[in-house]
Amino acid sequence: MAEGLAADGLPPFRKVSDIAASGVSASAVMRETLRRVRAYEVVQPEVWISRFSDAALMAMAEAVEARVAAGEVLPLAGVPFAVKDNIDVAGLQTTAGCSAFATTPAQSARVVARLVAAGAIPVGKTNLDQFATGLVGTRSPYGACRAVHNRAWISGGSSSGSAVAVAAGLVPFALGTDTAGSGRVPAALNGLFGFKPTKGRWSTAGLVPACRSLDCISIFTHDAADAALLDGCIAGFDAADDYSREGADVPLPQAALRLAIPLPSQLNFLGDAGSARLWAAALERVRALGAVPVEVDIAPLLEAARLLYEGPWVAERTAAVEPLLRSKPQAIHPVVRGIVQGGLAMSAMDAFRGEYALKALARRAAALFGQVDALLLPTCPTSYRVRELLAEPLALNANMGLYTNFVNLLDMAAIAVPAGFRANATGFGVSFIAPAFTDRALLALAAAYQEIAPMPDVPPLDVKGVAETVELAVVGAHLAGMPLHWQLTSRGAELVRRCRTAPAYRLFAIANSVPPKPALVHGGSAAIEVEVYRLPVAAFGSFVVEVPAPLAIGTVELEDGTSVKGFVAEPRALDGAADITDFGGWRGYIRSLG
Repeated sequence: MAEGLAADGLPPFRKVSDIAASGVSASAVMRETLRRVRAYEVVQPEVWISRFSDAALMAMAEAVEARVAAGEVLPLAGVPFAVKDNIDVAGLQTTAGCSAFATTPAQSARVVARLVAAGAIPVGKTNLDQFATGLVGTRSPYGACRAVHNRAWISGGSSSGSAVAVAAGLVPFALGTDTAGSGRVPAALNGLFGFKPTKGRWSTAGLVPACRSLDCISIFTHDAADAALLDGCIAGFDAADDYSREGADVPLPQAALRLAIPLPSQLNFLGDAGSARLWAAALERVRALGAVPVEVDIAPLLEAARLLYEGPWVAERTAAVEPLLRSKPQAIHPVVRGIVQGGLAMSAMDAFRGEYALKALARRAAALFGQVDALLLPTCPTSYRVRELLAEPLALNANMGLYTNFVNLLDMAAIAVPAGFRANATGFGVSFIAPAFTDRALLALAAAYQEIAPMPDVPPLDVKGVAETVELAVVGAHLAGMPLHWQLTSRGAELVRRCRTAPAYRLFAIANSVPPKPALVHGGSAAIEVEVYRLPVAAFGSFVVEVPAPLAIGTVELEDGTSVKGFVAEPRALDGAADITDFGGWRGYIRSLG
């Protein structure tokens, strides 16, 4: 539940099971839901595109109560939920994030109808990257959604409003969609579970297509058990959906599960040290489960990921909106329009070449599962501020899909699970991924992970909701116990870890420096001992001002491949300096002086 939104006298609910265990009537749950929705509108009015009236929702709740009183067994009795606005809900418009495209469906999408049959109540339609084209949540004329715990940062997308509605505690679950990661990236950034079933396992009848051959409806929850419960209500063959299919559940080993992880050279957190630390912690948790991480070459997965936007599948997005693109192109968000226009230039030959390339990559990807049982990957490598995405919408969006874009192309199931929060209160997640129809096994694996790795508290932010820390590597006189360490402690610096640089440096003792100081120089082959501290942004700024020449603050690469701010040196620092690289660090050199 979002902070400050609990109602007096009513048990709080974040999960479906909270409502079932509370014994509270559907009407009472709906009154509380409406109160939360109204309260959060002050915080993020961009979450919803449309909602049912209060009177209509209360009538739905009363109808559920009447069904229960009549003896119906409803696994989701009175549970409110949100629906991404590219999925039909009878009685509300479907806009796909574009008012010029809006339609009023005569009936709900099949997945919505199945949830309603189980007793759930759709509250309304949520915001999205227009036409589900994006992984960021900023490509909507209805406004940009933002991460629940730090609103300077993106919510992720395209299922942005659905993720925010769940993470803020407005509803216990929400429907999203997932073509390139739209149901997993926002889950990661907001500390949620994001389940993307096998293609065709859930009906897509009543879904506005993005790439119809790849689209999946997905779900956001706070709990793996809730995702499993909802899957049981939704899954099933649908003759009305040409892409619907049936398949027997495929199990995964119960013990010594082999989880493929990328080679170190293929782990790219784009300089995000927080992501790198949380990934390392996630590996320790899966080991505690008894799983065995196995480094494998994921090159075929990464190559397949690039096909989604660099190959002819862009034309499938174009096909979904072609009439509007030709008749009213100005009605389409400029970034989305630029993407879908690219499909107009694709030919049938491009489509066949893309299909051939995908078949070859699928064969290589299938071979991975001869070595392992499932994949474990970061859900997304990093996150960005909303203003950064607005300034650089294409390249940064592409970064978000690095580890998600391939999944539907290669016909896999996936569940994103929360794996902690960065210092800026944005979420980090990892994803369990396996071949088609391993859905139930993946849900069980996510539940086991959740049991062994409960979510940590969200770190505090300043009142403006802006990240307020910087990580700094120190190498000499600022180390703990050294003469200038007080310059860190007096600024509230917190030791994060002791480690080494990447094996790419040399270390020198600067001549005639008082107190003695080293110069760390890039271009060598040694790993040098450092201490990494976390400082408030303002304190970091005041610290930098006091750094004397010939030293400076730059970027230092660490042994785990991440980068942080750190001491570097101007060329003149080496005039008369002694090369002390062989000591491995400043402490070793100081000890040698006796």
